[in-house]
Amino acid sequence: MTATILDMEKLFQLFDNSTTIIMNELHISYLEALAETGANIFEGEILQDLDSFTERRLQKEYEGVDLSQTSNETIRKAFQLAILKGMKEAIQPNHEMTPDAVSIFISYLVEKLMSKKEQFSLLDPAYGTGNLVTAILNNTNKAVKAYGVEVDEILMKLAFAGANLQRHEIELFRQDALQPIFVEAVDIVVADVPVGFYPNDVVANEYELATKSGGHSLAHYLYIEKSLKHLKDGGFFVAMIPNFMFEGEEAANLNAFIKKNAVIIGLLQLPLSMFKNNKHAKSIFILQKKGEDVREPKQALLAELPSFSKKEAMRGIIKNIDNWFKENL
Repeated sequence: MTATILDMEKLFQLFDNSTTIIMNELHISYLEALAETGANIFEGEILQDLDSFTERRLQKEYEGVDLSQTSNETIRKAFQLAILKGMKEAIQPNHEMTPDAVSIFISYLVEKLMSKKEQFSLLDPAYGTGNLVTAILNNTNKAVKAYGVEVDEILMKLAFAGANLQRHEIELFRQDALQPIFVEAVDIVVADVPVGFYPNDVVANEYELATKSGGHSLAHYLYIEKSLKHLKDGGFFVAMIPNFMFEGEEAANLNAFIKKNAVIIGLLQLPLSMFKNNKHAKSIFILQKKGEDVREPKQALLAELPSFSKKEAMRGIIKNIDNWFKENL
């Protein structure tokens, strides 16, 4: 039988239909079932213990599918759509995905920052489902050694399935990223930094950016410290951070820590229209870890990004950023 080459819509339908069958049969959540169907498609066989009728229904869904003819970006976007559907049905605070337009934009920034390297290593300490990292890997021609850390079991299963379907080798660690992780120093850290209070005070107290005013420490501060620790000298940190990060009584400690350990490359404010509430608005923050040859840019890269759907305005911003890189890095 001829293999079917799937576009994004048809591939999403395949993920959705087969996920729904597994979900109803095994009485598990949509996201858990999506990870299961991802494993089936990758392995080319049905791995769950199902009755013969359900197995035949699934085989019919999978029949003739050959993802080797489908681009990684098509697979990533279709899998992402299915994950978003599952997240809408069972909202959990830690189940949020980096918006697609932002993932693509960060992959462009990573290419710029890594332009002088033939290959590079990358870590995402808040890996989630891996949408950000796989977007970066899909948009580079360079060899990348990638690592991801994620504590949530369901997100990790989805991350594993997504990486396999896109044929990416990514070393994944299921653990709290703020505890010791056994990953060598990397060229670049990317993250959609978790925002809020970190509940483990014993671990937090190991950090310079642990709270000085009592109570729990700020997770988004600790992730910045952790990220810089895992960078090579001269390595880059590119992350989504909350716009309010430099406000409040702990901000002076953060500013002093950054000044001591890194240089600020840029701060790019994401369009407010992306966020339901302005207090959840974020920016892309770029740091370079201090090292022998690291110099502060003549001027930091500062911009308010237009809506990603405004193509002409985005072209103008990209042109300005391209010029900034030519003059400063």
